[in-house]
Amino acid sequence: MRDTKITAPSLRAKRRQWRGYRLAGCALATVFGGAAVAQGVAAGLSSQQITKATSAINGHAIVSNAATGRDWPSVGFNYSETRFSPLNQINAENVKSLGLAWTFDLHSTRGVEATPVVVDGIMYVTAPWSIVHAIDVRTGNEIWSYDPQVPRTMGQKACCDVVNRGVAVYKGKVYVASLDGRLFALDAATGKVDWRVDTINDRSRPFTSTAAPRVMNGKVIIGNGGGEYGIRAYVSAYDAATGKLDWRWYVIPGDPSKPYENAAMAAAAKTWDPSSKYWIVGGGGGVWDDMAYDPKLNLVYFGTGNGSPWSSSWRSPAGGTNLYLTSIVALNATTGKLAWYYQESPKDNWDYDADSQIILTDMKIDDVTRHVLLHAPKNGFFYVLDRTNGKFISAKPFVNQNWAAGIEPNGKPDILPSALDTSKSNDVIPGPYGGHNWQPMSYNPATGDVYIPAQNVPVTLMKDPNWTYDKAKPMVLMSGTGWNLGQALNATPPTSKPFGELIAWNVAAGKPDWVHPYPAPWNGGTLTTAGNLVFQGSADGSFYAYNATTGEELWHSPTGTGVIAGASSYEVDGKQYVSVAVGWGGVFGLLEHIAPTTATGSVYTFTLGGNAPLPKFVQYPSAGLVQGVAYKPADVAPGTGLYVENCALCHGTPGVNNGGSIPNLGYVPAGVISHLHDYVINGPLTQAGMPNFAGKLSDEQVTQIAAFIQGTADAIRPKTPPAQPAKTE
Repeated sequence: MRDTKITAPSLRAKRRQWRGYRLAGCALATVFGGAAVAQGVAAGLSSQQITKATSAINGHAIVSNAATGRDWPSVGFNYSETRFSPLNQINAENVKSLGLAWTFDLHSTRGVEATPVVVDGIMYVTAPWSIVHAIDVRTGNEIWSYDPQVPRTMGQKACCDVVNRGVAVYKGKVYVASLDGRLFALDAATGKVDWRVDTINDRSRPFTSTAAPRVMNGKVIIGNGGGEYGIRAYVSAYDAATGKLDWRWYVIPGDPSKPYENAAMAAAAKTWDPSSKYWIVGGGGGVWDDMAYDPKLNLVYFGTGNGSPWSSSWRSPAGGTNLYLTSIVALNATTGKLAWYYQESPKDNWDYDADSQIILTDMKIDDVTRHVLLHAPKNGFFYVLDRTNGKFISAKPFVNQNWAAGIEPNGKPDILPSALDTSKSNDVIPGPYGGHNWQPMSYNPATGDVYIPAQNVPVTLMKDPNWTYDKAKPMVLMSGTGWNLGQALNATPPTSKPFGELIAWNVAAGKPDWVHPYPAPWNGGTLTTAGNLVFQGSADGSFYAYNATTGEELWHSPTGTGVIAGASSYEVDGKQYVSVAVGWGGVFGLLEHIAPTTATGSVYTFTLGGNAPLPKFVQYPSAGLVQGVAYKPADVAPGTGLYVENCALCHGTPGVNNGGSIPNLGYVPAGVISHLHDYVINGPLTQAGMPNFAGKLSDEQVTQIAAFIQGTADAIRPKTPPAQPAKTE
């Protein structure tokens, strides 16, 4: 790289050159600096009206709204998280007349994972970097926005994109958790901060918060993530009025030389091998997504995450189930005391978080009505549990899997020896992306089906013998940016096939009623309605409506970029609407794009007879395989190790992955690679979330990384066949 004589581009030119390729997010993600930004109260909506409407949202209102569906007062619609709207003005017979009412630009180029919450025609939705927007549904105009000003250095600590999954509304306040772990109570009418608290108990650890808070029994409940880096996860409950911490429950035990916080932690410690000093590494168990609540039982339910490190033999060498990783946990919402738990993936070695959405419902089993909990986690089994006591009822695979022979009658998985053999690369199915990830599923009581965004993203796993906690090493995956997996990914190429599907899972029968295939994995969450409809966005840039009974596609609209969030539906002035927040990203979307076009994140709102124009889409940019960068062949091998250590899970393999919300470096202009130092050392895009490698990489090492990028592009470039000599007679 330093042998070339090309003049380095100016800072402005570098920003402009990268902007088209969206490295670590476009600078547009930073334009909403400041605190609450009022746009003026929308016509017909006064601050007093907004305050009155949102102040009426409490536990009783959330429960009673489930019968009418007029509002969408919580990200999962109700405490049971069914995502079922009882509205039927839009239905299977007339959905073909659905049209766009308006779009709202979120000014973002990273993943949008929030479900819009709507109260009396006021929408609250979050964008990347935890920015909150309040929108008047009647006009599509912004009422206010609030930017918590998350430090962009947090981008390095967010394994799976700088996302946020939404807000809670309760008694005139809007609650949001910022990526850096602060919890805010905002005035619902103005966006001004009423109170804020720091939910992180140890700032030396790489905690993040991406979940939507839930308000249950007057308490705001929030967890955290960071299991890929090394955390001891926990759930906290704060007084909704004051922000005072009421209780905190840890997922895994702490230092055994100190008193345990409660009996649950003392019991869990017996399932860990202390020789690993798991409390130093962290142990993991992040509670980074869904929660459900049964007001009658006063129990809050949530799933817990993977172990840290991923490798069970590193994490607990002598074995053990490592409670309460990969479990469904029920706590008393008033006290935070453990009521029961059920561990889905003991000895987790595969990143099988149990954080996917939980649904509560009642169903008849053997002629007895049971209060059940439904769950379709990463590990590929659909679970039915008794939510009163955690007793196992059933589990059936909803996708192909090869880690367990099945789930035994006692609820324990029969784990296959091959899945625990860490000495060789194993094409585990489902892979770490899961058979179902965070994208929400929905339950329709009329059909008895749960609509699951199912998938497989092939990945091979094996124990990394070179891993050391918190030590950066070449060829140790992302160890240069703080990852602590203890696993090597794709040491050998996977042979399983990628897929994406929408599965209508018949809960009573334990099998699909129908399956709709997609071209790729990482499709959006689902919404189902009393109009016999299922709505889902797709990775290839469309929003669909299906017949909930048959799976027939009835309608779709282009969205310009992939959809990963779940939609909501509600009624304003007697008219039913469907809204979905669109924006490609998330952990898979960082590396790959499926849609041929791209667009900034936006909220799309549809209604019958809507005729608003679609926003403009642009073709996904590509410069073709990079070529012409001078390098020394001897630099390629050390550059490979450095790239794996620092770059691979953001940018993918050069020229192999096609680039998502972060570009693949095999497809950027040659000037970027030839001047790579100017981007990775105090570069212009640190303010968009890109790590700064100053003090971590030397000039020589950056040169070696550039050699690997260009060398890999050259190696995979299609060879031009030699010219054939002209025939002579």
